[in-house]
Amino acid sequence: MANNDSPKRNANAEKQARFRERQKLKGKKQVRGYVTPEAMACYEEIAKKTNWTDSEILTNSLRITYAAYKCGQIKLLNEWLKDHEKTNDQ
Repeated sequence: MANNDSPKRNANAEKQARFRERQKLKGKKQVRGYVTPEAMACYEEIAKKTNWTDSEILTNSLRITYAAYKCGQIKLLNEWLKDHEKTNDQ
């Protein structure tokens, strides 16, 4: 059974390696997924200003977004992000 799985595993590993290489060529970096250079700049700015770990950044960003949603302030949060040039929305 292991012999039958081995070619499949190798093919999947090669597919993943090709995917990672394509993402790097596009200028994206993997944090918890592949992000654009603009998003990476925001991530690095947050990390620098707060000294938060990757997990803390993710957790706190979810808390902020959820709090804005629960308080009906998503539009206000989006406007702040646009005013501070933190989104790619046109």
